[in-house]
Amino acid sequence: MNKVFIAPDGLLRCHWTGGAPEFVAYHDNEWGYPVDYDIRLFEKVCLESFQSGLSWRTILTKRDNFRAAFAHFDFNKVAEFTADDVAALLQNPGIVRHRGKIESVINNAKRAQELVNQEGSLAAFFWRYEPKPLAANQAQVLTSSEQSIALSKELKKRGWKFVGPTTMFALMQAMGLINDHVADCICRERVDIQRKKFKRPLSSMES
Repeated sequence: MNKVFIAPDGLLRCHWTGGAPEFVAYHDNEWGYPVDYDIRLFEKVCLESFQSGLSWRTILTKRDNFRAAFAHFDFNKVAEFTADDVAALLQNPGIVRHRGKIESVINNAKRAQELVNQEGSLAAFFWRYEPKPLAANQAQVLTSSEQSIALSKELKKRGWKFVGPTTMFALMQAMGLINDHVADCICRERVDIQRKKFKRPLSSMES
């Protein structure tokens, strides 16, 4: 056993779940499970971008506030935000009041619309970067990868912001592009099962 946390229920989980009470539910029910719903994917991109330089606990405890502030991350609505909306968001104590990150969400919403028009869905685009499965003994060793670097480069080329390789690797972990639960974690096998059942989305050109 390594890199594990023995939770109050006596079960083994990834060691980072011991960092805050809020982490266990997020870890057990969301982290690493495959996602193909575009609005959830956009939310994950935005929250990982906001987390850059901050703790994940800060973002997770404010998630409901972020959702309320950004139209539940419906990128078609966020793309219509104006300078007045930015000004209001900068006065919102429930979120991270960082102008660059707030403006990047609005920018990225517009880029998401473009990507959907080109690829058919965000999911089809992101799942194109799925790597070969990591062995259990490789879990939580990397903070970036060949795929996260390539994904970051392509998104930046398309005009996205706050999407560096480390942020994109965190996204890959969160959305299930990789199963990065450690070997002894109770969720390792659960995520493997869900990934085997998961139907990878196709782009409009492939379908």
